Amino acid sequence: MSNLTTGAVDELDAPVINDAPLTALDRCDSCGAQAYVRVTLESGELLFCAHHAAEFKEKLAPKSLAWQDETDRLVDER
Repeated sequence: MSNLTTGAVDELDAPVINDAPLTALDRCDSCGAQAYVRVTLESGELLFCAHHAAEFKEKLAPKSLAWQDETDRLVDER
């Protein structure tokens, strides 16, 4: 289950926020590993692995329109 957080944006200028689940084909923009986080900014979206999402969260979260975090899928629930 994804955790999508959105911010307030003028509806006329708001970009489309893609909240579709991330797949194995979605790759981290920093290193190419499987992406588990999608960050939507006014200029577009970025995909990150869990490591790079944690690294850039402090800087990007305040500027993001949406932060879709699916890192909970990494937990082994046996």
